[in-house]
Amino acid sequence: MSRNLRNVLVAGTVSVLAAVSLAVAVGSASAATTPTATFTKVSEWGSGFEGRYTITNGGSSTMNSWQVSFTLPSGTGISSHWDATRSGSGQQVVFANLSWNGTVAPGASVVFGFIGTGTGSPTGCLLNGQPCAGGTQPSPSASTPRPPSPSASPSRPPSPSASPSKPPSPSPSASSGPTGTPVAANGQLRVCGRQLCNKNGKAIQLRGMSTHGIQWYADCATAGSLDVLANEWKADVLRISMYIQEGGYETDPRRFTDLVHNYIELATARGMYAIVDWHMLDPGDPNVNLARAKTFFAEIAERHAGKVNVLYEIANEPNEVSWSSIKSYADQVIPVIRQRDPEAVVLVGTPDWSSLSVSGNGNGVATITANPVTAGNLMYVFHFYAASHGNAYYNTFAQAVDTLPMFVTEFGTQQATGDGPNDFTNAQRYLDLMAAKKVSWTNWNYSDDFRSGAVFTTGTCATGQYGGTGRLKPAGAWVRDRIRTPDDF
Repeated sequence: MSRNLRNVLVAGTVSVLAAVSLAVAVGSASAATTPTATFTKVSEWGSGFEGRYTITNGGSSTMNSWQVSFTLPSGTGISSHWDATRSGSGQQVVFANLSWNGTVAPGASVVFGFIGTGTGSPTGCLLNGQPCAGGTQPSPSASTPRPPSPSASPSRPPSPSASPSKPPSPSPSASSGPTGTPVAANGQLRVCGRQLCNKNGKAIQLRGMSTHGIQWYADCATAGSLDVLANEWKADVLRISMYIQEGGYETDPRRFTDLVHNYIELATARGMYAIVDWHMLDPGDPNVNLARAKTFFAEIAERHAGKVNVLYEIANEPNEVSWSSIKSYADQVIPVIRQRDPEAVVLVGTPDWSSLSVSGNGNGVATITANPVTAGNLMYVFHFYAASHGNAYYNTFAQAVDTLPMFVTEFGTQQATGDGPNDFTNAQRYLDLMAAKKVSWTNWNYSDDFRSGAVFTTGTCATGQYGGTGRLKPAGAWVRDRIRTPDDF
């Protein structure tokens, strides 16, 4: 995000963030008088599916914890999950609440999900020992799984390296997601010279969208909106924008890490690549958050190392700090990722708000070329806003793509504030260059923020209606058309 957006108002942060997993719902006309858990297959492909449980408290008293247990048929398994801990053995599975989503008020709901392998569905569901559909627990039988008592449930999952509930790494076919998708076509990416290449060594261009800060607009990146992004917009990649300050990660590391896990799984289930954006902005020196970055990326890389679709953007927009300081940070964070996910592509921000020093009147291309980060499968980041960034930015970027491996993880057709009038002509000039040079990009941003750079009109995310073009701002319609024109994978 551009530097002028760092003062975004945070009013409503808590309510918006909570909505991603604790969506308050009005009970149906035939609302149950006891808590229920309802299973839905959100999407299916030949080798698997995305499953979701919605726990609804139809009773009159608050639930302080929950556990859902069920049996999977032979040949059906679970490769990953989110917003719950997981235990059990064999085909018997138990999910339990995390520390932040165990309390469910009367009339409220909680959602957790998982990626299933095979084609079967859960049976014998119990919620806190009672039938998931409501009612009284039948007499137990040998085939009915018995969950541990709620008091025994951990409030948060153990570390991934030690957790018995950590899912096994997905098989190659499962990690590639549904057939016919960008990830299925391209597989594990790598950097070939200055190009981003697919599993066959072919230079490709990814095109997609960045979320807004998930502490503000998590309700705009949901299973429904990402269905539209993947299937209607034909996006190749989702950038998950997790701020560190500004009401983000530092306020609740566990919660924000779990949100990122969730978004990675949602992108994977739809066959999109996922960029994990460590959205540091203010302070501008990434070393201020070095310890946090190591902790965060260690867990993310550990959990998702079996996937082929995760890229790591380790410093969004370094600013008011030298390239040598940025490089020192990268030299310490990249090994943390490589120890766990040795093949993934890593993206490193460049000086002065990832402008290759143009905003600081420097020559970032020459500086980086003279002292590059010594790591493989690495690309450098450039950001631009077409209505503010003219020839000086464009010419520097044109020089960079002929010199360094580049990835544009953020751009807008507006001013550097993400607002104001659109300059589609200058934006198209950049896109033409990126198409010619096979430079991948994500646009800022997939939300209904009031600024002109948000693709949806204000209030769209509350309605849950994302399809078509009726709720798109001019910038949204423009970028949607350009994402829908596919690369020749």
